[in-house]
Amino acid sequence: MIVAGVDIGNQTTEVALVRFEPDQSPAFLAESLVQTTGIKGTIGTLPGVRTALEQATQRAEIESEVIDLVRINEAAPVVAGVAMLAITETTLTDSTLIGHNPETPGGLGLGFGITVPLEDLHGMRKPAIAIVRKSTSFEAAAGAIRFARAAGVAVAGAIVESDDGVLIVNRIGDPWIPIVDEVAAVERVPLGQPAAIEVAPIGATIEALCNPYGLATLFGLDSHATARIAPAARALTGLRSAAVIRTPAGDVKERRIEAGTLSITGARGRRRVDTRAGAEAVMREIAAAGPLFDVDGTAGTSAGAMFGKLRDEVAAATGTSPSEVHVRDLLATDLSVPQPVAGGLSNEVVAERAVALAAMVESSGERARRLAKDFADALGIPVEPGGTEADAGIRGALTTPGTGLPLCVVDLGSGSTNVARIDAGGEIEHAHLAGGGAMVDLLIGEELGVADSAWRDDLKRHRVGRAESLFTLRHEDGSVQFLDEPISPRQFGRTLLIHSDGMDVVPGDPPLERVVAVRRQAKRAVFGANIERALTALAPGGNPRFLGFVALIGGSALDFELPGMIAAQLAEYGIVTGTANVRGTLGPRNAVATGLALRDGLLTVR
Repeated sequence: MIVAGVDIGNQTTEVALVRFEPDQSPAFLAESLVQTTGIKGTIGTLPGVRTALEQATQRAEIESEVIDLVRINEAAPVVAGVAMLAITETTLTDSTLIGHNPETPGGLGLGFGITVPLEDLHGMRKPAIAIVRKSTSFEAAAGAIRFARAAGVAVAGAIVESDDGVLIVNRIGDPWIPIVDEVAAVERVPLGQPAAIEVAPIGATIEALCNPYGLATLFGLDSHATARIAPAARALTGLRSAAVIRTPAGDVKERRIEAGTLSITGARGRRRVDTRAGAEAVMREIAAAGPLFDVDGTAGTSAGAMFGKLRDEVAAATGTSPSEVHVRDLLATDLSVPQPVAGGLSNEVVAERAVALAAMVESSGERARRLAKDFADALGIPVEPGGTEADAGIRGALTTPGTGLPLCVVDLGSGSTNVARIDAGGEIEHAHLAGGGAMVDLLIGEELGVADSAWRDDLKRHRVGRAESLFTLRHEDGSVQFLDEPISPRQFGRTLLIHSDGMDVVPGDPPLERVVAVRRQAKRAVFGANIERALTALAPGGNPRFLGFVALIGGSALDFELPGMIAAQLAEYGIVTGTANVRGTLGPRNAVATGLALRDGLLTVR
């Protein structure tokens, strides 16, 4: 008899082919791994399952028709970091700012004056900030400023569309003025309005315009206006150059978006929590509600939109009604998100507080049986549900040399963290928790302002370094690598992602230390938090010291730093923690597929 165990995950689908003969140990024929198609737990995954089975049978040199049984996992349809709820939003009233930090701003110091087109400088009776369009050459701009200054006009600074700041300031002579250049939306700069410009020395950052009281001093603001313009100050913190322009009241409308309240229904009753209270408050109410029956958000808010979209997508994929889709677990974590600043002219952003949520919907045995029947009809092979991923993961992990009972298996997946414990008597308990590698990607990308999904995943999986010279690369652990070939000028002095094919500049060129800190915090916030709450729930008496062995399985267990972080987290409990080596050869991969195939075989295979 040949059985195929098929583990359908959020990102990958794995197969294990096993032959069972009377009075013999199970013989593994082949395994395969492909990208998952469609939404986990739905018929949309069929093409990926078919491909994975074909690859496995080809490697085993058998025909797919000789497979006697396919056993699939009972999978929750959707497990993902699907939403981010902004708690605060940067809005500016009566102000506009430019703070895009060009690499080569011109001049130095702080200037204050009225915005005026370059051609209208002559005759100005007040200090002026010249607005220079790209159509004006740097020589013409410098000449116009020199001419105006000679006529007694106090030119306090300039806002320039092109990247000519240094060229202009070098040609106007002493005293230098601050020039902010590379302002793409210079045509949107309001004219005839008071403006302040600041350029810091090389290696330094601005001091006056990032201070709300500095802005109040320059613009003569009262306390209410200072509070309204404070987001501009925060948005400019850490920049070398910036400009703030006071606009007429009403030019920039203030806008508020409610994050919303979560309604949590559990075994111990109904709870409500405002997402503005933060992730810790959300998770506290989740725990107080007991085993979850459902979670929803206030209609008309970000929270309501998130859960409404979740239900609609799952219902459409599974052919059920949205009212039949229930959230069975929720993970919340705090983060700061670069938010666009209303009133900005150069895509300015400021870090704002937010809460990221990962939700897991109900996975029922009935749904798994319907899916198995649909698969059987399509494949022409008997298909049956093989139980939960946690149970199958235990059976697969027990093929790891050196494991024993009691054993706790932690499946670090893309959408979820599944934890199961088997005691010395063979009794199994499990917990399926929302949040996995996809949510780590979300947190890293949002914190660093990286939108591309491939880049987010790469930042999670790879180390970073910084090119300190043409021939030296300093890695994130502080070690220095001497290179045989000179580094590309584009990469010099930048934060680089280091992978097997070379090095790439990290989008936005964030400081190396920040990339490392964000990456590690994201992994702790998702996997660290899930492991802590799962082990506390499953351990005898709630004490993880009695767990015995802990084995990590799943794609995220291949992460270069996550297993070490988890081992350090659990070290205080004195338990054996490590990455599984399924069947002694496969590492942490294929554990669930192997366990599904072995469900009717031996508990432990060597």
